[in-house]
This record gives sequence, C-alpha cells and structure tokens, in this order.
Amino acid sequence: MLDFATARSNMIESQLRTNKVTDSAVLEAFETLPRERFLPEARAGVAYVDEDLEVASGRYLMEPMVLARLLQAAQVQPNDVVLDVGCTTGYSSAILARLAGTVVALESDAALRDRANETLQDLGIDNAVVVAGELTEGYQKQAPYNVILLGGAVAEVPEVILSQVAEGGRLVTVVAPQAHLGQAVLIRKSAGVPSRRVLFDASVRQLPGFAAAPRFVF
Repeated sequence: MLDFATARSNMIESQLRTNKVTDSAVLEAFETLPRERFLPEARAGVAYVDEDLEVASGRYLMEPMVLARLLQAAQVQPNDVVLDVGCTTGYSSAILARLAGTVVALESDAALRDRANETLQDLGIDNAVVVAGELTEGYQKQAPYNVILLGGAVAEVPEVILSQVAEGGRLVTVVAPQAHLGQAVLIRKSAGVPSRRVLFDASVRQLPGFAAAPRFVF
C-alpha cells in the first residue's frame, strides 16, 4: 500500500518549499489535505507528482506548485469570501477552505460537482460549497469576492468575472493567450480599477471556455 503521508510530505519539501512557497498557512493546508481523495481511484498513486492531473476528459487538478504559489500571492485571509472557478473535484476548494472563511466553488460539470461536494463533506469541510454555473460567467449571486481563483489557464480574464472582485480584492490565475507557456498573474482591485502583476512563468491546462476568441485575418 502506498504511503500517502510520506508522498505528501515529499511534495511539500521538494515541490513547494524549493519553489518559493514560504507561507506557513498555505504549506499547512497542503500538508493536511489528502490529494489522493480528489482523484479517480486508479490515479491515486500519482497524486503527488509535480504536474497537472486529469480527473475527467479535459479537466485537471492544477500542478501543486503553481496552485500553492497562486494562493500565496493572493494572501487569503481567515475572513475572506473566495470564488474558486473550475474546481473540478474540489481539491483547490478544500485548500482554500483551510485559508478562508467561506469558499464558493463553481463547477459546470455535474458529475465533478457531485464528486466534489461528496468529498468535501466526507472530509468534514463545511465552509465550502460547490455550485453549478458556466465557468466564464463567475457566480454573481454571492459576489463580490475578496479572492477569485481561476483554476487553469485562460487566454484572458473575462470582464464579468473581474467585476465580481471586491474593492481591495485579488484575482489569481495563469494567463496563456496562445495556449503555450503562460504567466501566473495577480490582479488587485483598488479604487475600482484592476491592476495586474506578473508573478512567474507557468504552464497549466486550459480551463474550458477560456480559449482566445477567433480573430478575423485578411
């Protein structure tokens, strides 16, 4: 039987700490949550590798290092309300639930949504709920949010989602306009105006619906 606790500890030491993840709350969240529980049973053995992991056709858990660095940059606070866009099976939502007061996780795939809610419930995580909706629309019903995570690469951040960031709020994602190597970015809203800062280069799988719009070429 695989020693998941040791694999998880190795992930913390070799993937996160060595890649500038220093926030103790972020590290503790990753250390206490069983990533294998959020994967299909047949893939549990690779739960702690340093890459995106497919959980359904075209849907992935984000690479741990990229997710950890995005959440560290977002500076999630204990009273924050967070929107997790494209949560798949709920791993990112569970991590966020350790850091924030309330997590609204948005998922368009019904099977993934059910799996996420079931796993969160099984783990006793009661401050995160997975709701249905189109990923590209965000979830206006509970807006504004102190933090928004887009859980995959996007060609650009839709204005409708930017509008759901609270004053002083932060949005983190990986922007990859050409579906190649992208850049992790932090967008912060101040006086109603979003400002963007590039954090690091990153290559993660694209979120469905967030590809670049076709452009007319003469």
